[in-house]
Amino acid sequence: MQTKQTGGSTVQPLYTPEQRKRRDESPWTLVQGILAPVQFLVFLISLGLILRTLITGEGHAIANASVVVKTLTLYTIMITGAIWEKVVYGQYLFAPAFFWEDVFSFLVLALHTAYLGALAFHWLDATGLLILALAAYATYIINAGQFILKLRAARLQSDAEKRGFNMSSNSIHAEIAS
Repeated sequence: MQTKQTGGSTVQPLYTPEQRKRRDESPWTLVQGILAPVQFLVFLISLGLILRTLITGEGHAIANASVVVKTLTLYTIMITGAIWEKVVYGQYLFAPAFFWEDVFSFLVLALHTAYLGALAFHWLDATGLLILALAAYATYIINAGQFILKLRAARLQSDAEKRGFNMSSNSIHAEIAS
């Protein structure tokens, strides 16, 4: 992978030309592109149901069911994402380009899985379950933000390469922030 030295830091492009080709040709790229917004929609609906239940005290069963659906959606996107990473980067998880996103994804998975365990084994009361779900959802939002920023950086890198120049890490970070 080609690196560029800028301001004392080494910048690795998100994709080599070969990786970009594999990404663009993989059906798993489309799968991820469909699952990500579906998961976000499931999250929004579930979040509304959780907040309604916490505010009114009604609808515990539907709120719990929505968290289970959200968790199953998360598992699906994680499994297909690992397959996508294998196709593009040659390893199922923790490819350098997505290392920290994958690390944080495991926290998201752990909290969602803890919710399922607490639900199945009655480790928490109804309110405790929903608070745990909100904690899981907070980590999900952070993780989704990580991926959105990474994909924005990839788009900026691709646009810059199409225009015929490489962007420095400082200019990519400035563009992401804007």
